[in-house]
Amino acid sequence: MTNYTLEEKDSFTVVGFGTELTTDYANLNKEKSDFWQAISQDGRLDTLKALSTNDYIFSVNERVNGKMMYYAGVQTEESAPEEAGVIHFPKGEYLIVKGEGKTADELNSKLEGIAFGQILPEAKDFAYVGAPNAMVKLGQRNGFVFGEIWIPVVRK
Repeated sequence: MTNYTLEEKDSFTVVGFGTELTTDYANLNKEKSDFWQAISQDGRLDTLKALSTNDYIFSVNERVNGKMMYYAGVQTEESAPEEAGVIHFPKGEYLIVKGEGKTADELNSKLEGIAFGQILPEAKDFAYVGAPNAMVKLGQRNGFVFGEIWIPVVRK
């Protein structure tokens, strides 16, 4: 099984701009990539970065009223800009998987595949609770984007 850790985290809030994911699984990565390109070009990502309490950029998946929502966000204590969403992450244990990729899209896809395709299906001591989960872009080094996926879990 891939290396991972379980970490206790305090509750935290991510403020972000979101979109409803409406495509099938095969086209999900393109839909997410197109969304990131749009918010990077129209200035919304810069607006979020100016509010951030750290340098982390979050990609958040959350089910809201039966819809699968996807957000680009930052951790902040500031008020959310108009049209932005506020995503609350619970205090508790989180499955943490670290990795790197040539692009943020590649990193996101890789970590989601490892976490949801390998670790969680094989886990015997913990399970995903269905709360929001996040891919956290921590930075760049040696031409690669590095980050982590944070998934809230409970002990079985």
